[in-house]
Amino acid sequence: MDLNSTGSNPSRQHVYEVSELNKKIKQILEETFPFIWISGEISNFRIPSSGHCYFTLKDAKSQISAVMFRAQASSLKFKPEDGLSIIGLGRMSVYEPRGSYQIIFEYLEPKGVGGLQIAFEKLKQRLSDEGLFDARHKMPIPVIPRKISIVTSPTGAAVRDFIKVAQRRFPNLPLEVVPVSVQGDRAPGEIIHAICMLNKIGTTSLIVLARGGGSIEDLCAFNDEQVARTIFSSGIPIISAVGHETDFTIADFVADLRAPTPSAAAEIAVPSKNELKNQLGNINQKLYKTIISYLKLLSNNINGMSSRIIHPRRRLQDMRMRLDDYSIRLLSLISGALKRKSEGAAFRHNMLMQVSPAKKVVSMQKHITTLHDALVIHIHHLIREGQNTLVRQVSMLDALNPMAILQRGYSITRTMPDRSVVRSAKKVKIDQQLEILLGRGKLAVTVIEKTSAVE
Repeated sequence: MDLNSTGSNPSRQHVYEVSELNKKIKQILEETFPFIWISGEISNFRIPSSGHCYFTLKDAKSQISAVMFRAQASSLKFKPEDGLSIIGLGRMSVYEPRGSYQIIFEYLEPKGVGGLQIAFEKLKQRLSDEGLFDARHKMPIPVIPRKISIVTSPTGAAVRDFIKVAQRRFPNLPLEVVPVSVQGDRAPGEIIHAICMLNKIGTTSLIVLARGGGSIEDLCAFNDEQVARTIFSSGIPIISAVGHETDFTIADFVADLRAPTPSAAAEIAVPSKNELKNQLGNINQKLYKTIISYLKLLSNNINGMSSRIIHPRRRLQDMRMRLDDYSIRLLSLISGALKRKSEGAAFRHNMLMQVSPAKKVVSMQKHITTLHDALVIHIHHLIREGQNTLVRQVSMLDALNPMAILQRGYSITRTMPDRSVVRSAKKVKIDQQLEILLGRGKLAVTVIEKTSAVE
């Protein structure tokens, strides 16, 4: 029975359940609009904890609900936000529980400016802020590379153009092609591996990163952040020759030098052998002329000096005559000096003889003898007088010596142990120790009784 058919008997019409109707509508929409491109302005953009993006897509007259699941949203090269006009690829679907329809996006890009371009500008700004583009980090390109390694597709036109120009400019310069993918998902990894391998081997002196022109999608591998950081970290100078002259990639800004095309890179990297030969020839001629001029100058100097130089034999003759003259004059001066010294010595000898002390010495010797005799007599007299005085003083000392008194029967009593002389019985005590000095010897006694003298 057709959905739109009508009749007077309701029992003969099909009655839809709500869920059945929503399911039917979903089927019709999804079959009619499997994938469509649609543009509009984002509003009510939100990301719940699930990570899915929910928003409303609108224009001036209408709006539609939209969703982009987390897996697809993670690959976006820009950040969706309210007010941003976009173009997207999606499919129509109905959310049956609510009976609302929506578009499920698989791909989004900003309207008017592609997502890749936005991602390019953001990465470019970030790397520039980090200093990866600064000129102070750029290495000089070798004037005559010992070997050039071309990192590119082995089948592309870029490598053929580079080799053609390089062989024309310097036929026997060593070249090697390091084959890599220059677009696609594998390209960044292969380019990074090639640059790291060449740095590890270290036999090349210049790396050329080459690719023909293309869209921003085709050049995506050369806008990769890890590729840019690998180029920056390379210890070997790198020339970026990617795309046409108007194409710019992140690799161009990070590389040590940017060439507008692969052919231009060959012109820059490979010196012209003929030009080098011509330069060497010119330098050789200039050097030859300079040497010849310098030799002439030296020759003139030598000739000028030779005219002023006296022959050694003649010089020796002059020196011998001058030596003889000096010898004669020196002998004359020495003889005169010796004669004057001799005459002076004779004069002084005569003067000394006139005032010679020899006579005074004889007179003084006699006087000394007389004084000596008188001194001896005087000393003997003094000794005799001293002896007499000594005898008188000894007699006087003997008369005053207390020991002589003791010899006549007297004694001296002293206390013990201080040995004070006892002059009165009052000064001693019973049982006190005393010492009695005799004319010959001494006695140690103890006081057992004392009697004081009557006053």
